[in-house]
Amino acid sequence: MLFELETADGVPLYRQLVDQIRRMISGGTLRPGDELPSVRAVAEHYTINPMTVSRAYALLEADGWLERRRGKPMRVIERNWEDRQQRMEGIHDSLRKVVRDARQLGLNSNEVISALENLFEESDQ
Repeated sequence: MLFELETADGVPLYRQLVDQIRRMISGGTLRPGDELPSVRAVAEHYTINPMTVSRAYALLEADGWLERRRGKPMRVIERNWEDRQQRMEGIHDSLRKVVRDARQLGLNSNEVISALENLFEESDQ
């Protein structure tokens, strides 16, 4: 499955789905025309309520990220994400949270940047 859902995160699961799908689209992991897994498949895989997945998909459709086709899976619509600044805006809120958490934990920017670089290296392996 495409998603990483954290029940202990404090962020509602539908919001995690929305945010992850937006990032996947803006980053090019999901491309225009790509079909998303069905509501039922996602709900069963993560053992969550189908209405949670349905709500996420409906929000993405209303915001112009996905299109619903009768009897077929939701599909990513065409968007212009060539501008790097637009893609950076997709992670701005997440970065703001990291900065807030780091300050509360007494960490400086160099420590956070080092940790982020390590995570990038781990994910490349």
